[in-house]
Amino acid sequence: MPLNPTVPRPPDGGHGSVPTVREVGGIYIHVPFCVRKCLYCDFYSEIDRSRIPDYLDALDQEIRCADPPAGLIFDTLYIGGGTPSVLASNQVNRIMATVRERFELCPDAEITLEANPGTLTEKGLRALRRLGVNRLNIGVQSFSDKGLRFLGRVHSAEDARTSVRWAQDAGYDSIGLDLIYGLPGQSAADWIADMTAAVTLAPHHLSCYMLTYEPGTPLSRLLEKRTFKPLSESRVGTLFQTTIRFLADHGYTQYEVSNFARSSDKQSRHNRKYWSMAPYLGFGPSAHSFMPPERWWNVGSIGRYMELTATGQPVVDAKEVVDREGQIIEGLYLGLRQTDGIRIPDFENRFELRFKEVFGEVLATLRKKKWLQDAADRCALTPLGLRFLDSVTSMFVSRDFSGIPTSERR
Repeated sequence: MPLNPTVPRPPDGGHGSVPTVREVGGIYIHVPFCVRKCLYCDFYSEIDRSRIPDYLDALDQEIRCADPPAGLIFDTLYIGGGTPSVLASNQVNRIMATVRERFELCPDAEITLEANPGTLTEKGLRALRRLGVNRLNIGVQSFSDKGLRFLGRVHSAEDARTSVRWAQDAGYDSIGLDLIYGLPGQSAADWIADMTAAVTLAPHHLSCYMLTYEPGTPLSRLLEKRTFKPLSESRVGTLFQTTIRFLADHGYTQYEVSNFARSSDKQSRHNRKYWSMAPYLGFGPSAHSFMPPERWWNVGSIGRYMELTATGQPVVDAKEVVDREGQIIEGLYLGLRQTDGIRIPDFENRFELRFKEVFGEVLATLRKKKWLQDAADRCALTPLGLRFLDSVTSMFVSRDFSGIPTSERR
C-alpha cells in the first residue's frame, strides 16, 4: 500500500472521494445484530433480529447509491459486527453480490466474516465457503466456561472447539480466533491453558486482547459497583509478556500489539489497512470510512439509518479532515503498534520532516529503557516497549508538530 496519501474531493453522500492515483483499499460492512450483548462490548449492535430484512434493504440502498472512488480497487471485504454469523448464507450472499456489482473487487480479495460459536452450523459454514468467504474470524474469547460466563458469551468452550473443527472441515483459507485475557482473578496458568487450547486447534491467526472496561458497558457498571476486583495493571502486563513468549514458542509471530499469525500471508490484510492509514469505505450503521485526509462515519442507529436510506438521504453522521498534525499523530500511534514499526523513509517523505532530528530525545530515552529496537530505517518497539505502548506514544505526540522549524523538515 503506498504511504503517500491521495488528495480527494469532498465525498458525495459519504462515498465520493476521488484519489489521484490508482490505489488498493478495503470495504467494511457493519452487521449490527447479536444474539445477546456481551457485557464488555461497546460496538453498536441490537438483539432484535426481526429487523434484519429491513436492515439488509437499507444496506443494499446505501451501497448502490455510493459513488465508487475513481482509480480505487478493493482487495479486502470485511463483514463485521455485531455478529454477522446470525445472518443466513443467502443474506451474506446478497451483501457480497451488491458489493461486487458496485465496486471493483480483486479476484484474490480477502473476504472475512466475523462469527461467534453458538451461531454457527456445519452446513452454514460450508455454504459461506462456497459463496467465496475465505477468512473466518471466530470470537472464542475464552476456552474456560467460567470466563465465558463472566464475559456474557452465549457459547461454551466445547461449542468453540466444534465451530473451529467445522470451519477447518469446510476448507477456509484462513481461520482466526479472538481471545481475551486479563479477566479478574486470571493467573498466568489460566491464560496459558486458554492459549494451549487455542493452539491445539492450529488456527492460522490469533488475536489476543486485554480486557478493557469501556464506559457505558454493563461490565463497566459492574466494576463501578465493585461487583468484582479487576486484575492489576502489573499482572495484566505480565500476561502480555507471557502471550508473546508462549505464542512465539508455538509458531505464531506477533505482527501487531494484539495480533499473531503463523505466516505473513495469514495476517489480516484488512486490519493492516487501518494501521497503515490506507483508504477504506464503511457501510452500515456506525461504520467509518477514510479517504486520506478525510474521515466520516454513519449514523449509529438502525432506525435512523433505515429512515435516511428509505428517503434517499445520506447516512453520514459527521466528517472531518485530518490535518497534517493529526495525520502525524495517527501515523506514529498506528506505526508503533506494529512490530515492523515505522519505516522512517516513508514517514519522512509523507510528512516532510527529519524523523531522527524531530524525535531524537524520545528515541534516546527509549533506548535507555530498552523499549526500542535500533535500526537504520525503522523505529520499532521491543516487546517491553509494546507493553507500554500508550506511554511511548504520548512521548512522541507531546511534541508540537505545528512548531517544527524549517530546518527540521526535509
